[in-house]
Amino acid sequence: MKARTYLAGVAAVAGAILIAACSSPTQRVFFVEPAAGATVKSPVHFKFGAEGITIAPVPPDPVTSVRPGMGHYHLGVEADCLPAGTEIVKGTPTWVHFGKGDDVFDLQLTPGQHKVSLQIGDDKHVTMPGFCSTMTVNVAP
Repeated sequence: MKARTYLAGVAAVAGAILIAACSSPTQRVFFVEPAAGATVKSPVHFKFGAEGITIAPVPPDPVTSVRPGMGHYHLGVEADCLPAGTEIVKGTPTWVHFGKGDDVFDLQLTPGQHKVSLQIGDDKHVTMPGFCSTMTVNVAP
């Protein structure tokens, strides 16, 4: 009887682990380089990463629909994350668009502390839920 109870418990735990592993993947965007709070020299070398989404170039205009599960990076300088469902307007000095699917960028920043936000937008540059990360970097004189 104890062996059956033990095996039933093991089977239940294994089932829960399998269900968790098969559920939706982790969805996040993150800075690979530099590390949060790092002291760096300008130009600052940024490298981006993401999980739970495919990073892809934006299709040629006119974009009439978005491709599910695909997006591209946007880097906000001295900017907070935008709410999900907000269009990141192209041509603003605050946001850099990476519509070709790029994941690296060198940026000239003045000495001091700077806030940067990395956010994923869909093919229409609309922010996607769960895909924004903000950090600070310190640029050495």
